[in-house]
Order: sequence, then structure tokens, then C-alpha cells
Amino acid sequence: MPDRIPAIQNKIAIRQLLIYIIFLFICPAGILAQETITGLQVNPAVKAGHETRRQFRHAVAQTAVELPFFDDFSGHSIFPDENLWSDDYVFINNNYTDQQLTTGVATFDCIDNTGMLYEAASIDGFEADHLTSQPINLTYPASSNIWLSFYYQPGGLGDPPEMKDSLTLQFYAPAEDQWYSVWRMPGSESSDFRRVMIRIDQARYLQAGFRFRFTNWASLQKLDDQAQMGNQDIWNLDYVYLNRNRSETDTTMTDVAFRKGLRSILKTHESMPWQEFQQVYLQEMGSFIPIHYRNNDTIVRNVTRNFAIRDVYGNTGSYSFSAGATNIDPLTNADYNANLIYTFNTNGNDSALFHITCILKTDDFDPKQNDTINYDQVFSNYFAFDDGSAEAGYGINGSGSRNAMVAYRFRTFMEDTIRALQICFNDSYLNSNRRAFDLMIWSASGDLPGDILYSVEGEIVEEAARINGFYTYVLPEGVPVNGTFYIGWKQVSEAFLNAGFDLNTPHLGKQFYWLNGQWFASQANGSVMLRPVVGKALKTTGIHDTDPPEGKSFKLWPNPAVSLINLSCTSLRGGVPDQVSIIDLAGHELLKITYSSQVDISRLRSGIYTVILRRDGRPVGYLRLVKSR
Repeated sequence: MPDRIPAIQNKIAIRQLLIYIIFLFICPAGILAQETITGLQVNPAVKAGHETRRQFRHAVAQTAVELPFFDDFSGHSIFPDENLWSDDYVFINNNYTDQQLTTGVATFDCIDNTGMLYEAASIDGFEADHLTSQPINLTYPASSNIWLSFYYQPGGLGDPPEMKDSLTLQFYAPAEDQWYSVWRMPGSESSDFRRVMIRIDQARYLQAGFRFRFTNWASLQKLDDQAQMGNQDIWNLDYVYLNRNRSETDTTMTDVAFRKGLRSILKTHESMPWQEFQQVYLQEMGSFIPIHYRNNDTIVRNVTRNFAIRDVYGNTGSYSFSAGATNIDPLTNADYNANLIYTFNTNGNDSALFHITCILKTDDFDPKQNDTINYDQVFSNYFAFDDGSAEAGYGINGSGSRNAMVAYRFRTFMEDTIRALQICFNDSYLNSNRRAFDLMIWSASGDLPGDILYSVEGEIVEEAARINGFYTYVLPEGVPVNGTFYIGWKQVSEAFLNAGFDLNTPHLGKQFYWLNGQWFASQANGSVMLRPVVGKALKTTGIHDTDPPEGKSFKLWPNPAVSLINLSCTSLRGGVPDQVSIIDLAGHELLKITYSSQVDISRLRSGIYTVILRRDGRPVGYLRLVKSR
């Protein structure tokens, strides 16, 4: 019997080894500590704009839309154009793709028009977003050769739909009060835009009151950690065109258009403190304005590129120039860097805002709504590499992730003091990521985080009381810094914290995570949304910027404001305004109404906004608005 014990022990050891090997192969990779990217459970841009849109949305005349019907989703709103579409479930954006034909796409996903995951969302599949046209007058004979065309893209920069998911198109027969399915595409890993053309020649559709609608069918991934549940099954739609006198070969888009929105023209930052910029403006100021446009036509087209920069707080036009005219080959993307001999300059001491406009001058027959792009270059009291828009969630997850750390590298250009850390934490199902963590600041050791300069134990993931998607964790004493430093967090459990992740901004080697005693460069394609706030001690009101000088012809009061603002305008450039718009720092138009001397802003979230007065669609005045509680 004693002779058999070693043999039995060897068999047990071999069996245990085999079980462990099998376990590694059959168990999901998520059980081991690793970087994890997940979809959003809440779209903060849609959530913030939902109530504002409901309050200020104007009634649309019920007369049928006449042909041609055209939308390339290049407007400024995050919701569809209500003159063309009767619902608002899709998200109009430039964030979920980098291959669009013109700036702006309509994104179908698992998030509804309030910015939340659909209540019916499940792993078994469900009917998600709709995009339904307004009634259209199709009282034409079948010989009119009416065709509907559009471009679609599965996935884009987001999660691609699985084969069991789909994007469908239906036509509405007014006399029958019935919807009919006419096209369906199952999910795919391919991320190219594809064209679809469908002829409309059946009598049931050729009537007044015809409609068409797109719908995506989606399914959630089964996950044990509810904090990782999130948006997925992305479809992008672009360039919807319905008209008569077309043919199956009528695939030409006689359109030269901007393909992408504008981003920061600083060399390394999306935004930075004004006083820090003044220290390094010669090396940080970009020497060109990068633009991306496309000739969607099948012939060579000529285009003139014009640019303007406006000092918003100073209410002055700072700089404008033309890059001249040039030809662009058919069906070609143009990535052009317009030489910029200019440096941001204003009379403000601690903040600045510059409005950048890029315009393509094209032929008269060319659609004009996609020939202008705008961007607000913000200088406040924080450093930012992200663009302020989260498309996904980020964290360290799995077995062994307790005490894992995440760090992002920043640099000051003068002796400064960190007053707060801003972190964008995504909303999670039933607040499942509302967990504790340690707030961290490190010095630099070579190209990696070094000694701990500051830490606070037991901070809680906060999703409420946020300004522009970020929660501000104030450091009461401040942390002096001069040069390179890192900010981030340390986990106290293996729970997924779900921080906002910007898919459009590569971290360029500045993002790191710590596991098992070692720092690793992040392999995630994007940037976790962390921002250090520096400079003077923060005011207890949470409003950290001084008011800009008001223009003599445009006054706004009170500022900060809680519920109502008053406007006074005299001898404005371009004449008396006829429209008021309010835009957030991410460029989303949250309010657009007929000009009034008093405007209700009670539905806006606390934060900083730009008020724009327009006349005949053109801006004639700007001013900053601080919305407080």
C-alpha cells in the first residue's frame, strides 16, 4: 500500500494540471486581470439634451415633405432634423465612425432617446432605435423613377453587430395603414460604408403620406458584472436621398463636403489652462488647421477653403484667411493642413474661448449644409487630451485586479498647483459601479509613474452633479507640480469602475496600468477621460472662470444664471438677431429658438455654455453663459 501512494499522488497532480489547463481554455479571458473596454449604458450627450429638446422643441407643420428628400446628418444637433424625421431615437454625431462621406452620421444602437439603455434590452434580442421619416408626398406615376438611396456601416468605431442582429428598412402604405419590410442586413464585422438603392414603384407607396423607417434589432452580451453591461451593435447611416428621375446607376453624389469635424489646433492638447498656454504658446500653438473633406462626385471639382478665428470673450474677429482654390479628384478624400500664421491672444487673464470656422466654397448646385464646420478652442483651468465625448467605458477587470492602478501622463510648463482631478465615470446599471477607489497623483520616473505625490483613500465613483460629463474631486490643500506628473486611481477591489473612454483620441503612449508590481503601457485604442485642474484654489460655488468682458452691443444678465437670462442687443454686426442658440463646450446645440429678450435655461445642466445670436442663419454675436444650480 505505501508503494502506491506516490503513484496516486502523481495521478492526482496530473489530473489537477489537466483540469487547470482545460479551465484556462474554456473560461472567458475576462477572468484574468486585464484592460477592459465596454459600451456605454448611458449616452451623456443625449441624456443632457433630452429634457432641453422636449421643452424647446417647436411644432412642425404636418404638410407632407416634397421631393427631393435629403439628409446627410451634418447639422449641429445631436438629434435628427425634425423637419425631415418624426422621431429622435438615433444619435447624430461624428464620434462613432471615421469613414463618413460627409460630416455627421446617424448612429443606431441600444440606447434610447433619453440617453438610457432600452428597458427591453436583453441578450435574446430586441427592437431598438427607429428613424422614421415625416410624411412624404409621393403622388407620382410609377414611371417617375423614384429611388431611395443611403449608405450604412456596421460597427464603425463601436461594437459591430452580430449575425443575429440586423438593420432593416420598411415602407409605409398610407391607404392600408401598414408597414412593409423591403430591406434587411444582418450584422457583420466589416466596417466599410456600403450603398443601397431601392426603387419605389408600387401603387401602395406612391401616395401622399408615404413614409420610410430604419430599425435596428440588437442583443446585449451576457455578462456577470452589471457594471460592464453597455451599448453595442452599432450601425451608422449616412447620406439618405429620395428623389424622382433617378435610375439604378444614379449613384453619383454631386457634393464636395467636409468629411470630419474640426478638432483642437493645439499641437498636443485638446484644451489646457490659459496661463499654461501663455508660457509655451510658441511651441504649443499649431502651425496649421487640419481639415478633412471629400469629393463625392465622379468628376473633378474645384473648391476654395476659407478660415476664420473669433475671440468669443473679447467679442472680436481675431483672424481670417483663405487657403485659395484647388481641384480635387473624383471620389477622393482630401486631408489638408491650412498654414496658420497666428497665435491665440486675448485680454483675458485666466480663461479664453476662440471660435474657429472653416468653410468650403463650392459650386452653386452643391449642397451647402455640409460645407461649414466649427470648433470652440477652450482655455480654462484644466489640461485635457480627450475630446469630452465618451464612446465607451474603461477599467481594469478580472481576477487579480485588486490594487490595480491606472495612470495618465500630463505636464505643466510652469510651477503650478493641482487643485482637483476631474474624472468622467459612466453611468452603470443600478449604479453597479458606485464603488470605492483611491485617488492618486504620481511623480515621473523616466517614462513611467514614480513616487506617490498624493493619494486619497475611499473616494466613491460619482455620477451625479457632473459638469460636462466630469465629476470634480477637489484636493483641499492642493498638490504643487512642475513638469511631468501622472494622475489616476487605484482599485480597492476587482470590480470594474467603468470610466469614460474616448475612442477618437489615441493616448500616444501617455496611458498606463499597474498589475502584479509592474507598470504596462495601455494597449487600449483611445484615452481614459481624466483631467487635472490647476491654478488658483477653486471657489466653493463650483464656477471657476471669470466673466469675460461683455460687448457693448450684446449684453446677457444675470451671469451666472439659474433659470432665466435676459438679452439686450443694439446695433449688432449684421443687424438685429432673429434666433438664439445655446451650445455646450462639446459643440452640441442644446437650444435653438426665435430671439427673445428673456430665455428660460432651467432645463440646462450646470456648466459653461456659449450663447450665439444669429441673423438669417449667420452668427452676429457671442457670449459665454455660466449655468449654476
